[in-house]
Amino acid sequence: MAFIDWVLHPTELWAAFWYVMRHAPPDEKTMQLQVSGDMKRCYDFLEMTSRSFAAVIQELNPKLRDGICLFYLVLRGLDTIEDDMTIPGAKKRNLLETFHEAIYQDGWTFKESGPDEKDALLLVEFDVVIREFLRLPIEYQEVIADITRRMGAGMAKYTRTRVESLDSYNEYCHYVAGLVGHGLSRLFAKSGLESPAVGENLELANSMGLFLQKTNITRDINEDVLDGRCFWPKAIWGDYAATEDDLISKTNREKGVDALNVMCVNALHHIPDVLEYLSQITEPSVFKFCAIPQTMAIATIVLCYDNPRVLDDNVKIRKGEALKLISQSGNLDSVKRVFYRYIEMLERKNHPSNPVYAQVNKIIDKTKKDIATTLKGGAPVDLTKEYLVLAVFLVTITTFFYSYLTQTS
Repeated sequence: MAFIDWVLHPTELWAAFWYVMRHAPPDEKTMQLQVSGDMKRCYDFLEMTSRSFAAVIQELNPKLRDGICLFYLVLRGLDTIEDDMTIPGAKKRNLLETFHEAIYQDGWTFKESGPDEKDALLLVEFDVVIREFLRLPIEYQEVIADITRRMGAGMAKYTRTRVESLDSYNEYCHYVAGLVGHGLSRLFAKSGLESPAVGENLELANSMGLFLQKTNITRDINEDVLDGRCFWPKAIWGDYAATEDDLISKTNREKGVDALNVMCVNALHHIPDVLEYLSQITEPSVFKFCAIPQTMAIATIVLCYDNPRVLDDNVKIRKGEALKLISQSGNLDSVKRVFYRYIEMLERKNHPSNPVYAQVNKIIDKTKKDIATTLKGGAPVDLTKEYLVLAVFLVTITTFFYSYLTQTS
């Protein structure tokens, strides 16, 4: 199956080859950063908790790299507590609301995570993170502590409040992701690598976080419902199912897909803000750090649209596709071409019989127009059909020679 994927997508094979050639294994990469002691352990935790974020964080400008590594680990610790369904409600809320104080307490750790928490070790050794956090410049510490305080308060609120309305959905996503965009933008500006305006225009930064979070929430519906929770707003799913379990039930599949498509539309509305935010980022490593998750998100949300598999499983883009997106996220023109390509894919999936056809079509038309008028050389040429013909040809030739060699051996 993997071989067929590579044959059908030859440009992804090329991207994978270059990625392997240019990127060192995790241990070697950490050594190349020339860090030791507690900071080396922090980068080890970064690799353990998120391979995808680890790669882009480790390639950041040195002025930002350690600070953003620690910002990520602090928020990962906070998120691990929020996700742990074994911690009693009152205790969990207290931990979330005071976590911003704990990061100033030298030696603080937490050893009461549930047995299934995959990132529990981070909290067991959290004193390592705290020691390095306290070595950061004061202006970095203040940003990280402020975001942690606000995010912890928001998470605590939603341990007792369900996501019901569209406003509460936007608010929840702001707390868990939009605030990350706020914090990163403020760190970019504090570092001097980006304009002060980047750290001030936080509406765009919020939208960056919401696009990522809404994509993840849309994709993760099956896993979340099976875990006994649901972050889709009832204002959406309540029109298509009596209960959250009905939402993913095979007996309610058509309505479930209709609800899924409404969720996709809600996420797609953030595209203009995403592209506008990226247009103000000038430092190359910061741009790539910001752009890679967004290109992954547009690919994922287009994959989810009108896709009943989302209700049965956690769908993901192909590994080769992800590596190709990484290679195409280095500058604004390239990112715009990526968005244009996936919007064209969305256009091919959007059938007139779909209840949200007109809404999706409006988003498609606006995005294509916005990109075409600002992109050097105008709108990209869609070569999908040409690639498909080439792929079929390669599969045919490969099958023929394999058959020939089998018969003659």
